[in-house]
Amino acid sequence: MINERQLKEQMCEIGRRLYAKGFAAANDGNITVRLNEREILCTPTMVSKGFLKCEDICKVDYNGKQLAGTKKRTSEVLLHLSVYKTRPDVNAVVHCHPPHATAFAVAHEPIPKCVLPEVEVFLGEVAMAVYETPGGQKFADTILPYTKDCNTIILANHGTVSYGPDVEKAYWNTEIVDAYCKILILARQLGRVNHFTPEQTRELLDLKKRLGYQDPRLDMDNCDLCSNNLVGRGYTQFAPEAAAFKREDACACGTKAAENGQAPEAKDMEKLVGLVTEQVMAALAAGSV
Repeated sequence: MINERQLKEQMCEIGRRLYAKGFAAANDGNITVRLNEREILCTPTMVSKGFLKCEDICKVDYNGKQLAGTKKRTSEVLLHLSVYKTRPDVNAVVHCHPPHATAFAVAHEPIPKCVLPEVEVFLGEVAMAVYETPGGQKFADTILPYTKDCNTIILANHGTVSYGPDVEKAYWNTEIVDAYCKILILARQLGRVNHFTPEQTRELLDLKKRLGYQDPRLDMDNCDLCSNNLVGRGYTQFAPEAAAFKREDACACGTKAAENGQAPEAKDMEKLVGLVTEQVMAALAAGSV
């Protein structure tokens, strides 16, 4: 069993990592850990995460009321509570502003899927929540549609929130999503981003299931595996559309799927054959005049 002091030490360590990685400039970001069924440990407001001490850590109840601590608790603790109240398996939440992932948040660019194996297995769905002024209950409610299906959420025009069974794994999700966004940006600068086929994605999801991870796509058809599922299935009215990372094939079952190793659908092949036939007949007619 990890005692309260050890949990506070872990929070301070994660704070140092956030600051060192440039994920939390100045006094940005906040960290919480579920202590028990009544209490949650949280970082204080207006204190740099890179210089946290155990005595700085506050304690709040599940309504956000401060129970202990010499410094005032973070104003964004309600965001963390939205996770804890809907995910009993989660014991830690990290919110910060990793620059590459936050660039996607500012651009309202959905995080593409079916690109990197590690992201498919360890992150899966990464939703984007609509913007609200930070700190209040409306802000905290923006992530509620996604908490059950995700372990990492992009906050539009703001940053990220990630969570897991302990504070280190919650932090790992933040690190993974920012590294992924950086790779995507670099790949786009080189010219293009290549995607997995639905079959390759299904293999990764099967591996994910064997490892004990859940994913809402496990019961979906192949054609939907690489689409923006959380948007397409109508979770909210906020539905950001891809621009910089728009897939040319749209759906891996579409007409351009052959570029990723998929055969076109029969009806698309018929259209193609008809078009070619018309062009050939036109050329023959022109040559016979």
